[in-house]
Amino acid sequence: MTEIPAENYAPGWRDGSRPELPTTGGEREILTAFLDWHRETFALKCSGVAPERLSDKGVPPSGLSLHGLIRHLAGVERWWFRTQFAGEDVPLLYYADDDPDQDFASLDGDPAEALAVWRAECERAREIVAATPSLDATGRVVATGKPISLRVVLVKLIAEYARHTGHADLLRERIDGATGF
Repeated sequence: MTEIPAENYAPGWRDGSRPELPTTGGEREILTAFLDWHRETFALKCSGVAPERLSDKGVPPSGLSLHGLIRHLAGVERWWFRTQFAGEDVPLLYYADDDPDQDFASLDGDPAEALAVWRAECERAREIVAATPSLDATGRVVATGKPISLRVVLVKLIAEYARHTGHADLLRERIDGATGF
């Protein structure tokens, strides 16, 4: 195989503050490192954007915005880790039965406050994971009552972040041209 020139590799995000992902290790270490890497990648996509631009819906006809994604991911963290896995009785974020799309549609409020809520939910999720002795430990899926393991919750969150960080890539590039992985 020929050597690939460095300039032909996809560029990393200019900040580069994320830790390198492990290439070996235990399952818990790998899963939590990848989830945290995706969380930090998403945070980087939102960093340095003027607060008023975080609510831009810049990829029509989509109603997505960075602000909406922040709100959505805060709700996802709470739903999977606190409500379904840990069984905490906490209110849903940015949701009501008569207005289920508040996370994306109702962008009132301060984006910085939404970011603080998201960070707090990520930290609570980390606490739950750290306090759970086994990836085989289970919570209950609210809709079905079926058990769901911590392992599956971690994989679901990695997939959720990978999908939405891709959306954030497009939104950020439309706002100021910033790109990178």
